[in-house]
Amino acid sequence: MKHDYEFIEGEVLLFNKPLHWTSFQLVNKVRWLIKRELQVKKIKVGHAGTLDPLATGMMILCTGKKTKEIDLYQAAEKEYIATIKLGATTPSYDGETAENYFFATKHINEMLIKKALLNFLGAIEQYPPIFSAIKVGGKKLYESARKGEEVVLKPRNITIKEIEVLSINMPYVKIRVSCSKGTYIRSLAFDIGKTLNSGGWLCKLQRTKIGEYDLKNAIDIQDFQEMMKST
Repeated sequence: MKHDYEFIEGEVLLFNKPLHWTSFQLVNKVRWLIKRELQVKKIKVGHAGTLDPLATGMMILCTGKKTKEIDLYQAAEKEYIATIKLGATTPSYDGETAENYFFATKHINEMLIKKALLNFLGAIEQYPPIFSAIKVGGKKLYESARKGEEVVLKPRNITIKEIEVLSINMPYVKIRVSCSKGTYIRSLAFDIGKTLNSGGWLCKLQRTKIGEYDLKNAIDIQDFQEMMKST
């Protein structure tokens, strides 16, 4: 049975973004499906916070009049489940680029990892990855990075409310992080590796919560597409 959506009046849609999809691909797909269903040329659809292509999990999309509420969802706390590979780094801090430097990990144990994580609790300064969409001088950082141009990064103030180890299977460490808007988990992975006198990069990321919204209530784009088929 098709869900009785009110897209013009406004809907808050919870999606589980697929791996390798950009956030804009998801928005564009949802917009196209809604336009086809309603037989309209235009409909407002916006997202309340992007996810990198190599990340999966919760994305909130708002339609119609609900797009006015996007800022509220963007400002909400986020929760992530992240897997970090220790002993190496990549220029992008994730799997978009190949490992470029390698470090020892024999000195790292569970106690050392848990102690290192305490350094990131609370209000901290964080440098964004050079491979990110933040604009410096009117140009996105990743555009400069791919051209090999040098960019001076400025730290951003963020807050990490909770951080805990879920599992350790060296060189992989899985953690749960609850944090403020603007936090880059890729940068956190890199910084954790550095604090451990080693290296680290983000090899898997899933966003599990945005504010009060939980991933378990989100739908896949394929299921939404099925619901949008005309009866």
